[in-house]
Amino acid sequence: MTNIVVEGGKYIMIAMIAIYVYQSFYVLWGQDADKKSRAFRIQDFTIFGIHLIANLAMLLKTGNVMILFLYMMQVAMFLSVLWVYGKIYQKASRLVRNNMLLLLSIGFIIITRLSIDKALKQSLIVAAALALSFVIPVLIRKLKFLGKLRNLYATIGILALVAVLVIGQVSGGAKLGFRIGSFGVQPSEFVKILFVFFVAASFHHSTKFGNVVFTTILAALHVLILAVSKDLGAALIIFVVYLVMLYVATRQPFYVLAGIGAGTMSAVMAYHLFEHVRLRVGVWMNPFADYENAGYQVTQSLFAIGTGGWFGTGLFRGKAHAIPVAAEDFVFSAISEEMGLLFAIGMLLVCVSCYMMILNIARQLHNRFYKLMALGLGTCYIFQTFLTVGGAMNFIPSTG
Repeated sequence: MTNIVVEGGKYIMIAMIAIYVYQSFYVLWGQDADKKSRAFRIQDFTIFGIHLIANLAMLLKTGNVMILFLYMMQVAMFLSVLWVYGKIYQKASRLVRNNMLLLLSIGFIIITRLSIDKALKQSLIVAAALALSFVIPVLIRKLKFLGKLRNLYATIGILALVAVLVIGQVSGGAKLGFRIGSFGVQPSEFVKILFVFFVAASFHHSTKFGNVVFTTILAALHVLILAVSKDLGAALIIFVVYLVMLYVATRQPFYVLAGIGAGTMSAVMAYHLFEHVRLRVGVWMNPFADYENAGYQVTQSLFAIGTGGWFGTGLFRGKAHAIPVAAEDFVFSAISEEMGLLFAIGMLLVCVSCYMMILNIARQLHNRFYKLMALGLGTCYIFQTFLTVGGAMNFIPSTG
């Protein structure tokens, strides 16, 4: 019975995510309101279906009743989201909402498979975050002065990054954050949001040359502090997000070309100045040259993706626990190995559809502050996805 559920379930989940992806892109381009509503109902069914099948397979495979508790807790969260957005935020994008639920369910599934304790902690964090997200739209609608606080956003962001640089704990060779009890706090994740608010507020204020120079200097300061802290992923994300927001705000290709040129020169300088940058580039070029040391993470990731193949080994049938930081930087590899590369590709297409929907929302907004804010947050999301997946597949150097 267990083998039937695990083996058959992986094919059913692949079919379900394929159906979900098709409905996502139909919603993006379709015009018929009734058919769109039907597509959203189908998506709701596939979200709960994938979540149920995976948890049933894990429960049968391990016999751990904690999985049942986590499943019920997560379903309660999903239902609360559907109810709140159905009753209170009726004009909110149902596609973004559904994509959020699907990606959360996939995250819960793979983290539960890797560590029950981490799954419980993550479920509690998500529950708190969802509760907060229910009131954020109201706050943004009521607080009309948010677009006037650019200096506050920049000051808090820079001070938080400096604090990490000075007293932050080293993790994986980089200063990323602090630990409060059993919880890790990585300020750069919050600073990314504050940075988007800062740039949106600054360009909402003015797009004249002097203000562009002022904004660019502060943006460069963010990137520089992160680079010195060796948080290369966050530095690259902030750099790319700034270039995208700068171009959309000013419509000046020269600014973007100058930014790309400066970024390229900075990357070359970083390669020659910092050993950890040379190490990661070397691993990217040939991860098998130092398989047991510097290249271990990437090679294990590639082995996992190759072992899973198109359809995956099935939950608890692979060796996802052997992938370094599988629940964090290399989670894509764990998903690919046990749920299949086809499932992982479907998940990435969901991420793309989410970004496209966010771009549509940004395009429809008339207030420049909110337009740039939506664009910046969406770009931050999709580029971070690119870095995570690209690093796991050795398509780009791993940024951490």
